[in-house]
Amino acid sequence: MTQAAFALPEILRYSPVDVLFGSGAAEQAGLLAQRLGGGRRVLLVSHSPVLDAGPARGVLQSIDAAGVACTVFANAEPNPTTRTVDAVVTAARGHAIGVIVGLGGGSAMDCAKGANLILTNGGSMADYRGDAPADVLSRRKPLLPMILIPTTAGTGSEAQSFALISDATTHMKLACGDRRPPAAGGLRPRVAILDAQLTRSQPAETAAASAMDAISHAVETAGCRARTGVSREFSRAAWELLAVHAVRAVRRPEDAAARSAMLLGAHLAGCAIENSMLGAAHACANPLAARFGITHGIAVGLLLPHVVRFNASSGPNPYADLVDRSDDLAAMIGSFLADLGSPQRLSELGVPREALPVMAGEAASQWTAGFNPRPAGSAELLTILDAAY
Repeated sequence: MTQAAFALPEILRYSPVDVLFGSGAAEQAGLLAQRLGGGRRVLLVSHSPVLDAGPARGVLQSIDAAGVACTVFANAEPNPTTRTVDAVVTAARGHAIGVIVGLGGGSAMDCAKGANLILTNGGSMADYRGDAPADVLSRRKPLLPMILIPTTAGTGSEAQSFALISDATTHMKLACGDRRPPAAGGLRPRVAILDAQLTRSQPAETAAASAMDAISHAVETAGCRARTGVSREFSRAAWELLAVHAVRAVRRPEDAAARSAMLLGAHLAGCAIENSMLGAAHACANPLAARFGITHGIAVGLLLPHVVRFNASSGPNPYADLVDRSDDLAAMIGSFLADLGSPQRLSELGVPREALPVMAGEAASQWTAGFNPRPAGSAELLTILDAAY
């Protein structure tokens, strides 16, 4: 395996997820699946465009070469719903699954996580919503070991113990998790494989949305109420990579070093989320994605500069770990959006203005809204959505 030009930072000692980082790292997937699953069948959760790409096909080939049987679910969808997770579970039942591999963007990885919860402990996704207390976790069976392999550099789901799944009926996002360490059967993977070769073939629009998603994670975790000393280190480390390399990685996909830096930055931002939380940009983005099918990274990136200005308008800059002046940070984010060719107004995305009050009300009920550095109920969130319109 050829290592990337960027070494893994020391801060990763605070994450229990083993990380394989470098060009060609995905070639190790089969041997890892054989070891973690004890030779039992692999459940691979992905979607067809990813599996059709040359580098990603190598993951399947490595599983085959390791002599491990594999059940493939190739219908993961953007903004995954409870219906999709149920379909994964149906495909896996009747097989003696020993390990789950999630290959793709955050949607595929979250589908893999959601299926793991139900395959091992039954019930429905709603049963796993929120942050379960220790006594509840102690009664759950250990989850199947997982290997998560991102093919986009955005969500950082491979670093986190939660999956975001939309209820197929209500359209509300369910944050479902299990914070036990991976070795104790929690929802974080045993191994995250960060191989920038797998991000090379993603469409430019997907790469741009992923970049803004990762940037939003670094920014919101840096300012949220739940931040800790550890999360702040992760946020800074992620920002230092993403602010320099993300736009170049999208605009010049042949630059493997930039894509490696962006992939690592996205993972570090995911670690920051795991150790803190997000804020109003994510609270507003979730109902927009659920109701109007707007790609999450597009929605959250568009909202982010307005959220930064809102949060810094009545006191000290909550993002001082990243940039001294909040106005400079908002301007930088606006420049990222322009350079990436991303939409900068909700009106560009076909969202009717009359829907904004409903969106604000749904945003106020999102888990992440409560961690915003400035209190934000439906009235305050409506001002943000209005500013972004």
